[in-house]
Amino acid sequence: MSTPPVVLNVNGIEVIYNHVILVLKGVSLQVPERGIVALLGGNGAGKTTTLRAISNLLKGERGEVTKGSIELRGERIENLSPADLVQRGVVQVMEGRHCFAHLTIEENLLTGSYTRTDKGEIAANLEKVYNYFPRLKTRRGSQAAYTSGGEQQMCAIGRALMANPSLVLLDEPSMGLAPQIVEEVFNIVKDLNQKEQVTFLLAEQNTHMALRYADFGYIMESGRIVMDGAAAELASNEDVKEFYLGMGGGERKSFKDVKSYKRRKRWLA
Repeated sequence: MSTPPVVLNVNGIEVIYNHVILVLKGVSLQVPERGIVALLGGNGAGKTTTLRAISNLLKGERGEVTKGSIELRGERIENLSPADLVQRGVVQVMEGRHCFAHLTIEENLLTGSYTRTDKGEIAANLEKVYNYFPRLKTRRGSQAAYTSGGEQQMCAIGRALMANPSLVLLDEPSMGLAPQIVEEVFNIVKDLNQKEQVTFLLAEQNTHMALRYADFGYIMESGRIVMDGAAAELASNEDVKEFYLGMGGGERKSFKDVKSYKRRKRWLA
């Protein structure tokens, strides 16, 4: 079986905010075509900054990539605008959903198609989104402000799909959602990956859920990648079980509760 080509290649990037604060410290990762790659780690690990570096949304927060490179299908993209990246098929679903509260669900979805001109294709895409998210079709005329958190998350993903992307950067899709809704959202992500061949890079604190659905995972701490591997391998790794899945034998649930821990740090290898 041939190895799928690499869609996204992040090579040793550093990100600095306000010309002073070093947030990412040599982050490297790859996302293969038609894959689901999970970027894991606790709050503040650097996951969101990594996604924003890829989608070039750092400038609004006075951040910039100061070292390294980011390639989309072999082309350097650090200097492209977010709009240019959308045209190339890269769309980010922001943490916290950010639906337009005063617009209806359908109006929110249609804002995702602003780069497209073929009305027939847009209408067909809208129906496809409703097929994957039937709850949105039921609520299509409701203002987003009066829908549930789960419906807003589905709306945010559906809005991204209206741009007809090949790569979706999905930031904390489980945040603030009930377990049943989280399961539903991840199942839809898997369906989109398998049936529509959409590639996903998802940043997620819910390590257990992410590793169930991803093909490959990277674990971040303090702006660095400290571990990576196939999702099944990470899920069975004793250190990951202890420090990220809460499956250690004693009271300790997090690496921050001890002075040292045994995981091998890649940047010291």
